[in-house]
Amino acid sequence: MNTMIAIGFSVFVALLAFVFAGWLYLWVNKQESSNVKISKIAEMIRSGANTFLRKEYTILAKFALVISILIFIFLPSPIWKGSIGDNFIIAFAYLFGTVFSALAGKIGIYVATIANKKTAEAALKGIKPSFLSGFRGGAVMGMAVVGSSLLGVSLVFLITNNPTMILGFSFGASSLALFAKAGGGIFTKTADISADLVGKIELGIAEDDPRNPAVIADNVGDNVGDVAGMGADLFDSHVASLAAALVIGFSIDQLTGSHNTVLVFAYAAIGLLSSIIGVGFAKMGKNSSPTRALNSSTYITTLLFTVLTAIATWLFTFEWRIYFAAVTGLLVGVIVGIATDYFTDDSKTPVRKVSKASESGPALTIISGVSYGFLSVLPAMVGIAISAFAAYQITAPLGIATGTQIEYALFGISMAAVGMLSIVGMIISNDAYGPIVDNARGLAEMGDLGEEVIRITDTLDSAGNTVKAVTKGFAIGAAGLTVISLLGAFITEVNSAILERNLAIPLIVGFDIMNPAVFFGLLVGASVPAVFSAMLMLGVTKNAERMVSEIHRQFREIPGLKEGKEGVFPESDKCIDIATTGALKELIPAGLFTIIITIVVGLVGGVYAIGGYLTGNIVSGLLLALFMSNSGGLWDNSKKYIESGNHGGKGSEAHRAAVIGDTVGDPFKDTAGPSINTQITVVSLIASLLSIIFLTFSIF
Repeated sequence: MNTMIAIGFSVFVALLAFVFAGWLYLWVNKQESSNVKISKIAEMIRSGANTFLRKEYTILAKFALVISILIFIFLPSPIWKGSIGDNFIIAFAYLFGTVFSALAGKIGIYVATIANKKTAEAALKGIKPSFLSGFRGGAVMGMAVVGSSLLGVSLVFLITNNPTMILGFSFGASSLALFAKAGGGIFTKTADISADLVGKIELGIAEDDPRNPAVIADNVGDNVGDVAGMGADLFDSHVASLAAALVIGFSIDQLTGSHNTVLVFAYAAIGLLSSIIGVGFAKMGKNSSPTRALNSSTYITTLLFTVLTAIATWLFTFEWRIYFAAVTGLLVGVIVGIATDYFTDDSKTPVRKVSKASESGPALTIISGVSYGFLSVLPAMVGIAISAFAAYQITAPLGIATGTQIEYALFGISMAAVGMLSIVGMIISNDAYGPIVDNARGLAEMGDLGEEVIRITDTLDSAGNTVKAVTKGFAIGAAGLTVISLLGAFITEVNSAILERNLAIPLIVGFDIMNPAVFFGLLVGASVPAVFSAMLMLGVTKNAERMVSEIHRQFREIPGLKEGKEGVFPESDKCIDIATTGALKELIPAGLFTIIITIVVGLVGGVYAIGGYLTGNIVSGLLLALFMSNSGGLWDNSKKYIESGNHGGKGSEAHRAAVIGDTVGDPFKDTAGPSINTQITVVSLIASLLSIIFLTFSIF
């Protein structure tokens, strides 16, 4: 298989994913939805989500235009020193990446806001048709995201035959993902926290009580945060993993005449093909639960990828060591998911112990949740470490005497990231299922569909919460391996620049922490995820304060609202506007902070300082992201476990304590936690793109 055939196969599979996504959409759209009240509420959710996306994308379009102009002037080298053509292509690739990422998010929102009402009404017929409507609605997002990322990478490489240009495409995807995930996270948790604080804690009303002005905003937030935001996040991770693998693999190919570039495209296409087949098999059996159905489809996809890539490796005589490195990454991804499931599933010990602790008040709820959240970090961090170490050791012997050994070992790590993200189509499908069934549960309650429908959608929602926690853990783990491989891509870019320019500088083989520049970068890099998280969560706090005041005003000034008088409705649009305005105001400073501080470190300390900076950022970022994501998921499911009738059920002291724990966990798991992995990807890509500038100019 040559490169053109591999790219052609990738384009074909990407287009097949779009066709399959179209079929899934048509299937979901033709499901029954005759309830006028539910359709009206669903339209309000759709309108709110589209309003937010329109305003967010307008701001980000201006930001992207400014960045593309700066890229054109300075990258890959200043236009007065290099080729204007190369600068134009990388700037165009950047814009191409932002457009593809935005388009995938838009498609996801469009389908999710149709699937939510279909899922709610399908529950009238039973749990199986309701599950299928929710899952297939989410799968449209999965197919669109991975199809877009594979198609975009394939086209950029086909046109330029230069993997550095794919770094530009990846930076476009990452920068949009950073703001989309942060903005969507601030929006959704502003509404969720405000609705809970006033509704559940102050007034003791149901989670989706239509009297609460923040409920519609909360449902809008599920879509902009967990559909568009998480889709952009995983789009970014998938593209970044392919970019890193292609940069390193292409460099090796140039030196040895091997075909690693072909292998990357082949494995990526097989991964998407496996996800398409896995989605097709996903359905609930006679006695199965929705959680089991979701997990089974993931395991089928994993098995398919493992078998099909083995056949491709044998058929096209790819290097078996690279295959084992990729499979190692995939298996570790599954292990990270299983570990996350243990700490967040309400059938497991941690959730039940936190639920029990809630009987003694919110202080113990928070202390126990924080403790289990920190414990949950160990298996995931060890798994990522083992995966990187094993991939390195497996592929290191492929190196030759001319000095490419380090490159092959780093290529092995990058292929472990590609392997872990090979089933990302299925992962996104599972993740987007979560907000769809969450919305369906709210629609069932607001549409008065009855207790049995609410019970069914509660069951689906509980599975969605568990799977969302698992997919967040998977996304963070995948980002970990991806940014380690991007560190390898950074080293490759620097060394290539040294050789091309015949600079009297030794090639980089690693970063010694006793080097003052490296240690300086290490400490600064380690602090960035903490500051970034604080900025996002403070944004949620300030925004929630404004929304709580608005909810109080409406209950105070709208006659009959608190009593639920017929014909009296809350002014939900005002809460949506508060969440939108506040989110867009708060997301820009946090995103710019991470970008600017990366550039400052590089200009002050050069490439060695950036090496330390990236290392500190990766370790600190992964730890905080895993801790916040898992503890937040644990608190959420502890609350739901109590609401199902345990430890006193709804309205009990344990329930009030669990709601407070969940409120603390909301910005952990849906704002800061999942945004950190995008942040570490963005700074890694900036480092690679600016590597020549950092190499040729720094203060020290």
